[in-house]
Amino acid sequence: MIDWQKNPLVPVVAQDCLSKETLMLAYADQAAFELTLSSGYAHYFSRSRERVWKKGETSGNTQKIVDVLIDCDGDALLYIVEQKGAACHTGHRSCFFTKAASGETIGAKIADPAEMYGVVERLYHTILERKNADPRASYVASLFAKGENAILKKVTEEAGELILAIKDGERSQIIYEATDLLFHALIAIASKEIAPDLIRAELTRREGLSGIAEKSQREP
Repeated sequence: MIDWQKNPLVPVVAQDCLSKETLMLAYADQAAFELTLSSGYAHYFSRSRERVWKKGETSGNTQKIVDVLIDCDGDALLYIVEQKGAACHTGHRSCFFTKAASGETIGAKIADPAEMYGVVERLYHTILERKNADPRASYVASLFAKGENAILKKVTEEAGELILAIKDGERSQIIYEATDLLFHALIAIASKEIAPDLIRAELTRREGLSGIAEKSQREP
């Protein structure tokens, strides 16, 4: 019923089976769709992580499938689910909690994001959220407003400061500067919408492989 050759990724709306609340919008490829049907739990394709993922694989906030509906054109899906905990990475029940006209937040968080995700993943999402914030109120937004060169200049500066800290040998300063470098590196990869999960996947691929062998496998 879905032409996956024509539509390799289709939008998926997740709806709570009891409240009928719209929980989130994501995407599915054929593999995610088939896993959803076979496992009974919602699976999606992450465009930022470039892989299929099970909803709740990190946070534990899974979506048990009650029904799956296909729209009349065969190019969109509706997952009717039993939502466990928060559907949104922010800790809100639904991803739709902000009024467009006023920016007002509807409803309170029902979960603490600190308990749902690791600090790197939380920081990456915060960076994405602040990309379009007021540059006068957000350091991250101010860097994005200045453009790519400003972002890359800060990465270079922080790398230099880490080098100097290591040369000086002061442990606390090394930790401080390494943290600054990681923070600005996250801003840089966020500017290209590259999720930390892809970095972890690459590190996993290299695990057990010598540096010389890994470099020899790279394309020129």
